[in-house]
Amino acid sequence: MPEILIHVPEGLSDRLDKALVSLAPEQAALSRSRLAKLIADGAVSGPLGPVSDGKARPEPGTYRIAIGEPEPLEALPESIPLNIAYEDDDLIVVDKPAGMVVHPAPGTPSGTLVNALLAHCADSLSGIGGAARPGIVHRIDKETSGLLVVAKTDRAHQGLARQFADHSAHRRYLAIAHGLIDAADPRLRGLKGLAFEAGGVLRITTLLGRHPSDRQRQAVSFDRGRHAVTRARLLESYGHPPAAMLVECQLETGRTHQIRVHMAHAGLGLVGDPVYGGARKPSAKALGADAAAAIAAFPRQALHAAELGFEHPATGDRMNFASALPADMAELLDRLRTRRAEGPSLAEPGAS
Repeated sequence: MPEILIHVPEGLSDRLDKALVSLAPEQAALSRSRLAKLIADGAVSGPLGPVSDGKARPEPGTYRIAIGEPEPLEALPESIPLNIAYEDDDLIVVDKPAGMVVHPAPGTPSGTLVNALLAHCADSLSGIGGAARPGIVHRIDKETSGLLVVAKTDRAHQGLARQFADHSAHRRYLAIAHGLIDAADPRLRGLKGLAFEAGGVLRITTLLGRHPSDRQRQAVSFDRGRHAVTRARLLESYGHPPAAMLVECQLETGRTHQIRVHMAHAGLGLVGDPVYGGARKPSAKALGADAAAAIAAFPRQALHAAELGFEHPATGDRMNFASALPADMAELLDRLRTRRAEGPSLAEPGAS
């Protein structure tokens, strides 16, 4: 669709960019951010000539928008195997392995999920924001495994992004962490930002932002940053006394490193987390020598995106996906269960 025509009727009170986005045909999948770029590029003209201000009051008449062909992405396609949970013309759901970066960056220009997707489905990409690229709606960290959805069209990108923004998308993570979630623990009850909900669910509510001295890290704050809410529920505990646990984490918001930072704030850092887990030494007395050694040697943060749910942006159907624990986390749990704390399991790690 190299060009679209939009007729603006008389009497509209909206600013021009809002009016054009609302009146554009659905197949154009025109967002305000894309329209702003097109206006800046001189690609929008109206009854009075070229448009330079999207905030202006619209003139009645016909507007011409030169969409142009999608620009190629600088990232190059690479033939990298993908574990695809689902794919159609609008989106693709991928079960990402630990160790894969989602998007190219100065330090990792290749070998990423985007490079793999460009090789897998570049011919079916209709353009996200004017570029022939996959639409990354949400990300998971390099060393976190599990499910994420990627848009193949601008329409899907907008619809999915809206669900992640309004928190209607469902995300359930499984983590192996140090310590124990216990509603009777006075330390947890005394920490700012922590509260217990029904069923012993730990609710962590803080602001998250850049660490003041390390730009690669995030930090909890209560006076600056972005609102973040994580809910964590104990599934199994290990050791005598309990020294490690399997936890279910659900995101109400989706900030960078959110689960890792929030769990560390609660003193329940994730096993294997080199940034936020701290230098916590597992107790061989509580866990047994073999399990303690397995925790100490675990090479990544023990975090897995186990469930993902959203409304299909084109059909409106509810889509739900589940991913089994990867082999490294499953093996670690097997070793931890040899000295499992007393008490029944609240849920199996593969349950969905």
